[in-house]
Amino acid sequence: MMTVKEFQVGMVGTNCFLAVNSETKDVLIIDPGDNAPVLKQYIEQEQLHAAAVLLTHGHFDHCMAAQELADHYGISIYAHEDEKETMENPAYNCGGMIGKELVFHADKYFHGEKDHISIAGFEIDVLHTPGHTQGGVCFYVESEGILFSGDTLFCESVGRTDFPKGSMSKLIRSIEEKLLVLPNDTKVLPGHGEWTTIGKERQYNPFL
Repeated sequence: MMTVKEFQVGMVGTNCFLAVNSETKDVLIIDPGDNAPVLKQYIEQEQLHAAAVLLTHGHFDHCMAAQELADHYGISIYAHEDEKETMENPAYNCGGMIGKELVFHADKYFHGEKDHISIAGFEIDVLHTPGHTQGGVCFYVESEGILFSGDTLFCESVGRTDFPKGSMSKLIRSIEEKLLVLPNDTKVLPGHGEWTTIGKERQYNPFL
């Protein structure tokens, strides 16, 4: 069973999620934002075993703490191969918004429109959802009825597409073809703001 602990980190209130296997105490760190110390404190306080860092996309507010956590726990950072340019190019990862030239890296890359990983005792579908960025992904844990949607889908909103490599047409297509086909009761845990469900977004999201 998955237990999710949410942290809001950084100046733009990014949602970081710790997805914990309640049986083994393995934990996945999803979009760690910029606050490694608070995440490490919780992981160690709860005696959890960090398994990986999963990134929905490469904007600074989602991945500044990724390398520090990966180094501290000796774990890998995962991202989509199409996000490599966004992560490694300061002009694309939006670090300039906080006056910094930032470069990020991943250790392992997802491929194609749909990938799959077995990690921390969970089976996770990795859905490639370009639009907010070209290599953005959502993590769908079917057994738990949970979707970590990053900045693709929000409660009654969608991700911005005015950043480099963004595309509103691609974003809407990604949501309609990859996310709205999921069960109505799927919990959506977005990169910012409150949680929602696929059914609610199908009915009330004005962008869809």
